[in-house]
Amino acid sequence: MDNGKIWNFKEEAKLYCELDCISLYQVLTKFNTLIFNKFKLNINNYPTLPGLSFAIFRAHYLKDNSIHMLSGDISKDIRTGYTGGAVDMYVPKSFDNSKIYAYDVNSLYPYVMRDFKMPIGNPIYFNGNILKKEDKPFGFFYCNITAPDNLEHPIIQSHINTNDGIRTISPQGAWKDMIFSEEMYNAMKLGYKFDVKWGYLFNSDFIFKDFVNDIYELRLKYPKSDPMNYTAKLILNSLYGRFGMDDNFSQSYIMSKIDYKSFENKLNNKESIQDIIDLGGNYLVQIKNPKVELNTQLDNGSEKHNVNVAVASAISAYGRIYMSQFKNDPDYILFNTDTDSIYIDTPLPDSFISETELGKMKLENICSKAIFIAPKVYGIVNEKGEEIIKIKGLTEDSRVNITVDNLEELLVKDNSLEVNQDKWYRNIAEGNISVKEQIYTLKVTGNKRKLIYDKTLQGDNLVDIFVDTEPYIIDENKNIINIE
Repeated sequence: MDNGKIWNFKEEAKLYCELDCISLYQVLTKFNTLIFNKFKLNINNYPTLPGLSFAIFRAHYLKDNSIHMLSGDISKDIRTGYTGGAVDMYVPKSFDNSKIYAYDVNSLYPYVMRDFKMPIGNPIYFNGNILKKEDKPFGFFYCNITAPDNLEHPIIQSHINTNDGIRTISPQGAWKDMIFSEEMYNAMKLGYKFDVKWGYLFNSDFIFKDFVNDIYELRLKYPKSDPMNYTAKLILNSLYGRFGMDDNFSQSYIMSKIDYKSFENKLNNKESIQDIIDLGGNYLVQIKNPKVELNTQLDNGSEKHNVNVAVASAISAYGRIYMSQFKNDPDYILFNTDTDSIYIDTPLPDSFISETELGKMKLENICSKAIFIAPKVYGIVNEKGEEIIKIKGLTEDSRVNITVDNLEELLVKDNSLEVNQDKWYRNIAEGNISVKEQIYTLKVTGNKRKLIYDKTLQGDNLVDIFVDTEPYIIDENKNIINIE
């Protein structure tokens, strides 16, 4: 009670929601004005940022008859080799009295989109080893791949069967896979061997050069505090993923329970029903790929999603090609990599460094201590003495009490750390959101490389300490053969 007024939670919650909606409306209106003034597009027509970025590209930069929509078997074949960025942990701990240099690439994907040729036009299927007929053909090839057995950090990655399910790893061994031609040629320099069996040839062109140059120039015109700087950054970084979108969408239908049986009878495949939620007198029914599973009475199949996984796969492959130059350099020790970052024990030459030039490296931190226990799970102490903890899957509030020393303790074999975090769950059928406490177990994981332990005396006890990793070796069926 304040000055005789009784505090009412319901009224305060309503006021909060009203103010929140007003603020959101003002932000969206401002953003819409920025986009319309610059690109003459209305954001109300594009519910996602990748969709808006794609619309800007199509309206102002797309050349006629360059990028063709891919679907069916061609899209499925190329998608098998679409693996995204390379993320690995190699050495778990920095050495005593040594420094670790953390570098990030300045806009890796926009850089490769601008500077490298992309697949365009209609693909042409071929059978046999095209390398025997043409000099460096351009496209996507299904190959027998043999990785060199002496490469410490393999650079060709694949979807591999592990005890924890399918993982994307960079193995040694021999297997079959779909690969982008330019990544194949790059890997040949390190001793990889490829026996091409069949594939798809594409024409090539610099289709994103003007788009990237214009949007990046727009970003540089404004300070980071200006909304236009962030707007340009979002547009620049959102286009790539739009091309790799899976067009095997799901669609939801709300119908009365009386009409449901008739709806079910019109399905080509009843197993396409993914979920049915009881809404009292109605059902909320979700099915996959409605333009295929529904007869023409329900869907005319005219929807087009304008996707091209070849473009997205080429962009991610070019990103891996760029990062591969830092993977096996004998001049430094590589501790950890993300899609666009590296942690090494030696500073890079000045020729690699720039704060503003696309494709150059930015020095993010110099670390006096670093602990890496899994991909995307690490802690560092920078030269200012600040501790920075990064743990994928754990909220910022939940990791606030975790220290670098806590992570170091996990290097002892079988050690783990349990952390409680609140997770939000929505129930569409009941129309509510619940908050439940979830236990997150933090420990060293060997999902992507084999862990190497060394027996070390701690006090009076001899314990196994995680000290290094080595590549997994796989067989032709993509099963790991050197787990133990």
